[in-house]
Amino acid sequence: MKVHILGCGSALPTTRHSLSAQVLELSGKLFLIDCGEAAQLQFRRTRLNFNRISDIFISHLHGDHCFGLPGLISTLSLLGRTAPLRIHAHPDLERLLRPQLGYFCRELGFEVVFQPFSPHSHELIYEDRGLRVYSLPLIHRVPSTGFLFKERPGSAHIVREMTDFYKIPLRELPAIKAGADYVTPEGEVIPHERLTRPAAPPRSYAYCSDTAYNEALIPMIAGVDLLYHEATFARSEEDWAATTQHSTAAQAGKIAAGAGAGRLLIGHFSARYEDENLLLREAQAVFPQTMLANEGMTVEI
Repeated sequence: MKVHILGCGSALPTTRHSLSAQVLELSGKLFLIDCGEAAQLQFRRTRLNFNRISDIFISHLHGDHCFGLPGLISTLSLLGRTAPLRIHAHPDLERLLRPQLGYFCRELGFEVVFQPFSPHSHELIYEDRGLRVYSLPLIHRVPSTGFLFKERPGSAHIVREMTDFYKIPLRELPAIKAGADYVTPEGEVIPHERLTRPAAPPRSYAYCSDTAYNEALIPMIAGVDLLYHEATFARSEEDWAATTQHSTAAQAGKIAAGAGAGRLLIGHFSARYEDENLLLREAQAVFPQTMLANEGMTVEI
């Protein structure tokens, strides 16, 4: 499980930062989270395969989080994509984007499937064999949603030396992986724990941008391995952060500490800061395991 940062700036593009976009990579699939302008250019720099994008998750309908979608979809068509592309977003996105696709992307070789969700509820919005994604209601000037990506628990690992020693037939291995004991032909019970090693703990990643300080998030992301939380402003701008319904770096640290997160990655930096180390220091004063996001960065979970 890896997170690739494509953009971590806020609404005003700068020469230092692109607008919000990142990719979660898991088991050969790529999940694009937000798609600000220039997302596809930053994506190309990752050297990842465009056609491995499985799903797109859009947090909210402010331009710095979704204006890159028409261009990306056009590029996917030019690259010969045929697999459906699922976009998970506020229900209004389909109404806004369909006319643009109808005009500029008339000959798409694939289907664009909109998967709407309520931005006001915490619920399961996607699942496959290896992953579940939950919505996280945020507080912003327009309906905004974070996303919690939770790896499904894996099966126990067979200890091949032990199954060979007891001459266990292959047909018995799925049941043993699922937790069953093995009974030998002589009636001896071989405990499941002797024949397997526990699976690695499932990993998790939470994306929370854009949002005001919101303690209601804490129980929803408790124990998350990596939290990305917006840190638009420094502590000195706390009043302005409340007015615009954004967070300070220190507030991001408080959310991470309250949730017992493994690590915190801060981003969505205001263009007013030429040196984000100020934001890093303020977050680390509350939650030491904090990192600054930056374009081209890859974080392994």
